Amino acid sequence: MDIERFQQNQKTSYLAELYNKLVDEEVATEDMIKHDPNLAELAESELKSLREQKEALFNQMDEILKEDEKIEEFPNEVILEVRAGAGGEEASLFAEELANMYCTYAKNQGWVAHVVNESHSAVGGYKEASFEIRGKDVYKNLRFETGVHRVQRIPATEKMGRVHTSTATVAVLPVRKKTSIEIKPSDLEIETSRSGGAGGQNVNKVETAVRIIHIPTGIDVRSTSQRNQLKNKEMAMSILIAKLEAKKEEEEAAKYSADRKSQIGTADRSEKIRTYNILQDRITDHRIKQSWHNIEKIQAGGIEPILEAMANYDGQGVVDDSE
Repeated sequence: MDIERFQQNQKTSYLAELYNKLVDEEVATEDMIKHDPNLAELAESELKSLREQKEALFNQMDEILKEDEKIEEFPNEVILEVRAGAGGEEASLFAEELANMYCTYAKNQGWVAHVVNESHSAVGGYKEASFEIRGKDVYKNLRFETGVHRVQRIPATEKMGRVHTSTATVAVLPVRKKTSIEIKPSDLEIETSRSGGAGGQNVNKVETAVRIIHIPTGIDVRSTSQRNQLKNKEMAMSILIAKLEAKKEEEEAAKYSADRKSQIGTADRSEKIRTYNILQDRITDHRIKQSWHNIEKIQAGGIEPILEAMANYDGQGVVDDSE
C-alpha cells in the first residue's frame, strides 16, 4: 500500500512512521510463523491486532488528507474587497454599508475580520476597502457574493425626491495554502509609504504601508493595517496571489462561456448580481430570481437567508439582466 502521500504531509507524517513500524512488525511475525509453525496459533492473534491497528491508522490519515482537501477547496480565510462604482458619493456610502454588513455577519459567525486597507471618500464612505476574514467555512459561505451590487434609493442630499441608482463591487478572494502561481521578483514593483489614519505615532511616522504592483498584469495591492513593513508586505503578497488566482479562474471560466449563463458564482466581478431597493424594502438576487424583505435587518448583518439560498440553489437558473 502506497503511503508516500501521508509521509509528505506534515499532519500525517508521524502517523505514517507508526504505520511503517506496524508493517515491519507484521512482516517479522509472518517470518516467525514460517520458521516455527508451532507458534502460528499464538502469532495469528498478534497478526490480527497489527492489521487492525494498521487499518485504523490508515483510515485516520486518509480522513486528515480529505479534510485538508476540503479546506483547500473552501479555505477558512478570504480577502473581501468593496469598491464604490457608479453613483459618486452615494456609491461610496453604499460600499461602506456593504462592508459593514459583511463584517457584522462575520462577527456574528465568530469569525475574525480586520481592515487591510481603506480609502475614504469626501463624505466618509469607502472609495475602496479590503478586509481579511478568518473563520470556519468563511469562503464556503461568502463565495457567491462576488459581483456588482446595486442600490436604489433617495439620497439624503436629494432635494427633489428622485430615486438614485448607485453600485458597488464586491470581490471575495480565497486565500489558499497551496498555490500554482509563480511570481518572479523582477515582475514586482514595491513601494512603501507612511500609513494614514488612526494607529498611533508609529503608524504615521514610519513607512509601514506597502504597495505592490504586479507589472505583467498591472494588478495593484496595498496593505496598511499592520504595524510593521514586513507584515504589510506579507499581507500584500497574500492578496496579490489571491487576485492572480482569481484572474486565472476567471480566464478559465471564460473558455466555457456557453455555459456561464446557467451557473452562479462565476467569480466575475463585472456581473450585476443583486439589487437593494430601499423604497420597496426588497433585495433581489438576479442569478436565482429570488427576493427578500427587511433590508434593515439584512444590512445589519442578517444575510443568512440570502447566503443559504445561494448555497442551496441547483445552479440551473439564468442571470437576469432585464432589471
